Amino acid sequence: MLVKPIGPIYTTQLFLPLSKELLGVLKSLTPEDWVKPTVCLPWTVKEVAAHLLGGNFGRLWNRTESSPAPILLYDELLEQINEDNALWVKASRRISPHIIIELIELTDRLLARHFQSLDLHGSAEITVAWASDQIPPNWFDIAREYTEKWLHQQHIRQAVGRPLMMESVWLAPVLDTFIRGLLRTFGNTDAILGTSIGVQIVGEAGGEWALVRGESGWELFVGHPLHPVSQVKIDQSVAWRLFTRSLDPNTARHQVEILGNKTLGYKVLETVSIMA
Repeated sequence: MLVKPIGPIYTTQLFLPLSKELLGVLKSLTPEDWVKPTVCLPWTVKEVAAHLLGGNFGRLWNRTESSPAPILLYDELLEQINEDNALWVKASRRISPHIIIELIELTDRLLARHFQSLDLHGSAEITVAWASDQIPPNWFDIAREYTEKWLHQQHIRQAVGRPLMMESVWLAPVLDTFIRGLLRTFGNTDAILGTSIGVQIVGEAGGEWALVRGESGWELFVGHPLHPVSQVKIDQSVAWRLFTRSLDPNTARHQVEILGNKTLGYKVLETVSIMA
């Protein structure tokens, strides 16, 4: 098997450049642009920008100053996240676009500084629930936050007709993070010990991964499995939309190549790497 253990993703150095790209777009918007609808219906461009600002406030909150939050099941956590997001976006309608820009610029700097201060291999304060219920290392939590910021910037860019950020420097860490959602997707899928599934994301930002059934469950590796029972090939322009529910799995079936076991191959397409 031509694989190796999957490693960490380091993204702290990308937050400020990503913020600069976002601010450049936001500062160029017309009043008409701010009220354009996005794929995050019913949110407008302004409301997606406000959501990004709210995310910064949430991450900068010092959790040591309050009582520990109760551990929630996935569905309970998702419900709470959706309620919190809706409440914040509703409140932010009273904030002008100019102030939103100023606050994003300030809090993006503070958040980047906070992430740079953390021990990347220490334990995070929250889970990356779409991948696992276990507390992850900080590097994975930070990478998840990077994908959130990258994704919503794409939503804004799509709505106002700006080019998407598909260069490898931006997209490769997103895909490398999203692919780890396979572990939750296959968590309850039975297979013979040693069964392997190959997943290839085609494009300069893509790569190859192997999902292998081990003694304690499914494990994820980098590389091409020697004898996969199923091999899935997805273009990078399809992969990021598929893993974020911008593309329905049934529609995606016509845009991917699956060799071997179709059932396991189609299971890959059910991966969701956001809280949705």
